[in-house]
Amino acid sequence: PRWNYDGSSTGQAAGEDSEVILYPQVIFRDPFRRGNHHLLVMCDAYTPAGDPIPTNKRHAAANIFGQIEAEEPLFGIEQEYTLLWKDSNRPLGWPLGGYPGPQGPYYCGIGADKAFGREIVDAHYNACLYAGVNISGINAEVMPGQWEFQIGPSPGISAADELWVARYILERITEMAGVVLSLDPKPIP
Repeated sequence: PRWNYDGSSTGQAAGEDSEVILYPQVIFRDPFRRGNHHLLVMCDAYTPAGDPIPTNKRHAAANIFGQIEAEEPLFGIEQEYTLLWKDSNRPLGWPLGGYPGPQGPYYCGIGADKAFGREIVDAHYNACLYAGVNISGINAEVMPGQWEFQIGPSPGISAADELWVARYILERITEMAGVVLSLDPKPIP
């Protein structure tokens, strides 16, 4: 069912009129609690009058995709990210006080000296599969500690919903691992 929360706590509504209503849009199985009664629910947010709040970009996107009748476009989305040590904010695999060797051996690399954080990446992939997210691939990127995953092909707004839920799952996995997640594709100049 629809639910509400105090939007002033999240900076999404003014304190004097702070009620925000969540509209459930997509349901996924919860890969953390598991079982038949545990779910992840992708929602978007509205005012009590039924208007989308300013940060609800999903509403406009769903309207655009809802106008497409003759064809159903499919989308594949790639999400790059970097795993950072919590205490130093440096990517996994980077030497203290220095820089790693030049790119080349890290892209799609294997081995303890080239692939840093694979246990996190694999846990994310498996959690997405369990949840029902249409994750179609993972690979190491060009910098140590940098990875990416692919969503799709998925129709219309589903691709964006799956990307957001996959990001949420990744953030939870990195939290459990004590590692910081950066979605910036190039967090180190």
